[in-house]
Amino acid sequence: MAEPLGDFTRTHTCGALRLDDVGADVVLLGWVHRVRDLGGVLFIDVRDRGGVTQVVFDKDDPALMAKAKRLRSEFVIGLAGCVRRRSPDTINSKLPTGEVEVVVRRLALLNEAKTPPFPIADDAPVSEDVRLKYRYLDLRRPGLQGNIGLRHRVTMAIRRYFDANGFWEIETPILTKSTPEGARDYLVPSRVHPGEFYALPQSPQLFKQILMIGGVDRYMQICRCFRDEDLRADRQPEFTQVDVEMSFARPDTIFGIIEPLMHDIFAVVGREIRTPFLRMPYAEAIARYGSDKPDLRCGMAIRDLRDVFRESPFRVFKEIVGSGGTVRGFVVKDAGGYSRSEVDGIVDQAKQLGAAGLVWARRAGDGTITSSIMKALGEAGVRQLLEAAETGPGELLLVSAGEPDATSKLLGQLRLNLARQKGLLNPDESAFAWVVDFPLLEWDGEERRYVSMHHPFTAPHDDDRDRLDTDPARVRAVAYDLVLNGSEIGGGSIRIHDADLQRRIFSLLNISPEEAKLRFGFFLDALEYGTPPHGGIALGLDRICTILSGEDSIRDVIAFPKTATAVDLMSDAPSPVDAKQLRELHLLTQK
Repeated sequence: MAEPLGDFTRTHTCGALRLDDVGADVVLLGWVHRVRDLGGVLFIDVRDRGGVTQVVFDKDDPALMAKAKRLRSEFVIGLAGCVRRRSPDTINSKLPTGEVEVVVRRLALLNEAKTPPFPIADDAPVSEDVRLKYRYLDLRRPGLQGNIGLRHRVTMAIRRYFDANGFWEIETPILTKSTPEGARDYLVPSRVHPGEFYALPQSPQLFKQILMIGGVDRYMQICRCFRDEDLRADRQPEFTQVDVEMSFARPDTIFGIIEPLMHDIFAVVGREIRTPFLRMPYAEAIARYGSDKPDLRCGMAIRDLRDVFRESPFRVFKEIVGSGGTVRGFVVKDAGGYSRSEVDGIVDQAKQLGAAGLVWARRAGDGTITSSIMKALGEAGVRQLLEAAETGPGELLLVSAGEPDATSKLLGQLRLNLARQKGLLNPDESAFAWVVDFPLLEWDGEERRYVSMHHPFTAPHDDDRDRLDTDPARVRAVAYDLVLNGSEIGGGSIRIHDADLQRRIFSLLNISPEEAKLRFGFFLDALEYGTPPHGGIALGLDRICTILSGEDSIRDVIAFPKTATAVDLMSDAPSPVDAKQLRELHLLTQK
């Protein structure tokens, strides 16, 4: 039976005691972590958020010993006792408290516990579904508790930084207007306005721009956002972003605020990062790395090799180049000695990624040259190819041909696969880059219209505005993504601050004036009242904490995440609701 807390008042956390505390009377409160019964002496590790302390019960107090023998893993206890030094042969160097222990004089059994469905005392592998169902137990485990603590420290560092730089944290609405242009909205029916709906915000985009119109000048918010989209390891239906907006900003202004912020964030885990970050145009990122979020840790940039094949006897590649296609390749270091079966395995990987084929050439450590197209090119042609790609001794060149973007994207995927296999993606390295000059628009073949690559409030590049009507596909946006180790951890832009230009962009997106007024009328009206130039960015807090913690999924840095099918296994949400609630909301459901 559970005892009351009574006069037990914690003096120390279970991770706080050290040699300086020897002789002190202390009170610890926490969970039974482990029990070791040696007959005449009972050792118990007691755990709380702060850590673990070993406590000791001995046979000199039979009543206390009998009570202690009832304790089991995850029982909640309070204890009072005296700190003593451990003998040299019993010191636990793995614990910060490992040089001391507490001799217990009083014990309160505050609550019992059923046997947990998985061990709490260590991070042994457990099915993710089981972990999510019993999240309240999973949160006690060292790994997840460490991640949640890290997230807190990162959040506090962010708030301190922005406060020191003159930003105000302002809360924007959670119940707002549906303005679909991108992911699907989560809709909330209004009880007092039958047939009408709020939407949960996909981001505070319009509100933070309105704050700039309102003269706030520098805004930030650590905010919850909601998107009803298909999920992956780095997506959740509700997520947290660090939202930032500044008046009178250029891209350099934003970069100058965010780079020192990232320095402070990484300092939380003791990691130094170098600034300024590399800047790379979108077209270069796609051409050289096959991705708009390139992982730069492994090198192996993709090279343009068209010139080698313009007049080449290798007719397949010559014809591709002649018809406007490309030939591109990248060099793999320390691969010149691969066996033929290993090289064939790489070719098979490329085919699985969608390549019609993959050409290779290599220079062995002794200078010997071999290639899959030696007969077609001859040794001189292969040597020219290797030299064009700057392939050194002991290196392997992989080459593909076809439509430019598709070729680079395929080689980019193959590049990352090989980098993982060769262990070239050092988790302790932080390769930041700003990807800039994105296309403003992209063609949606299904809807047969242009859509915004970022969002419809992104400003076009000043030098490209004359192309909006004549060649919209070639208009660059004043947009930028912050990329780290192959993950996009932030995205932003300079915004449109002119109402006429905003209407012009809506027109390009096939949004009629009537539809624009219905969906964005309040915002278009606000733009008419002296809107300053402004821009901002949103950083993915979940993704940043995932990288800092070394985890693979954002679910491991969120206290209560959903599954990949957007289900909360612990609370069993979503779930049916009472018919009365549906009637009050004027809703009918279909089976």
